[in-house]
Amino acid sequence: MDSSLLPYLDIVQQMMHSGCSDVDIKKHLIFECGFRRGVSVANIRKFCKDHGLKRQRVTDQQLEAAVSNAITQGGPTYGRKMMTGSLAAAGVFASEGRVGAVLRNIHPPYHKGARNLNPLPYHAAYVGHKIHMDQNEKIVMFGVTHVVAIDRFSSKIVGQATMPVKNNLTIYNDVYRSAVMEYGMWDQVRVDHGKEFYLTLFMQEKLASHRHNTERPPYLQTPSTKNDRIERIWPEINNRVNYPLKAALVQLVDQEELDMEDQMTRFCVSSLTCQLAQIGVNRTVQAWNAHRIPGMSSGRGIPNYLARDGCPNKLSTDLLPNASVAADWYDQEVGSLTVSDFGTNPFPSLQDQEAAVREFALQCPDTSVLLDNAVNNLPQPFKDGLKGLIDISRRNCQR
Repeated sequence: MDSSLLPYLDIVQQMMHSGCSDVDIKKHLIFECGFRRGVSVANIRKFCKDHGLKRQRVTDQQLEAAVSNAITQGGPTYGRKMMTGSLAAAGVFASEGRVGAVLRNIHPPYHKGARNLNPLPYHAAYVGHKIHMDQNEKIVMFGVTHVVAIDRFSSKIVGQATMPVKNNLTIYNDVYRSAVMEYGMWDQVRVDHGKEFYLTLFMQEKLASHRHNTERPPYLQTPSTKNDRIERIWPEINNRVNYPLKAALVQLVDQEELDMEDQMTRFCVSSLTCQLAQIGVNRTVQAWNAHRIPGMSSGRGIPNYLARDGCPNKLSTDLLPNASVAADWYDQEVGSLTVSDFGTNPFPSLQDQEAAVREFALQCPDTSVLLDNAVNNLPQPFKDGLKGLIDISRRNCQR
């Protein structure tokens, strides 16, 4: 067995450094590398011992410090699996059992507030088989919309963007195009019936001949409730990003401190909230992609590791035009795209806007602190920062 495992030395070493257990390595060798018999946890441990492969153990003190820092950034809803993924994304590897024990010890109320999602049946043959895209508009009334794309086989989030309102050009360029450029061409794109995906579907169909399996339809439109795998990420983003920010904004509106009919207020609210939401989404996505997906019959495991090789068919960047060029093609072949705005930019000039940005940066040099406080039920810094941004912007507009 030692000789048969030798060609996979690099894989075993990489999985150990990524925090995978011996059981995870065994399942990967069986389901991904084709071992059918003879591989066991005992053999893997012996192989690692013979070749000097060791995991670097994080001390209890280091683990507690890392968990405390992650709670500061992610708020009270991380369970042991997502917390383990968040730590792995930051380069701290520990077992789910140890992470769960730390959560119970240092923050019992937080640990009890975490949700464990029941895994759903999953159907995809390989990375690049299907990519699911969906939008989240929980705080669209304040000018914030999220769009994410997930590979159905690995569960890895391969693209995401936060924008004021759903925008065909932004979704194509920042979500679909960036994912295809990094990972390759998916056989099928799956979305709901929203018009915001028209440019993405147009380009997917235009490039259909470059797919690995050209017998499948290049895209499929279904109700968002049928987009099962991607729906699993939204509770994570809502609890860690959307709901804390929305609660603070609703309080300001109820107290009549925000007039959402005023263009300057709308612009500032959308700008700052989008910025904070993007920070939160980035953190959640990193944790999601590094956490272990439970309940997979094929012994799947960690999205980052499963999607490491990307799609079977790679695509030349020459075939993926930027959003403006793709929109011109759509306009010539199909018709004009619908592009909506949350509001108009109230600044008379770009110089006035840049001056406001510089002044706000002096007042609030690290905006991530506003999010850190909001997700831990301390919304006042975010409220004060937003009101300060509105005042600064208004002054610069009146010069």
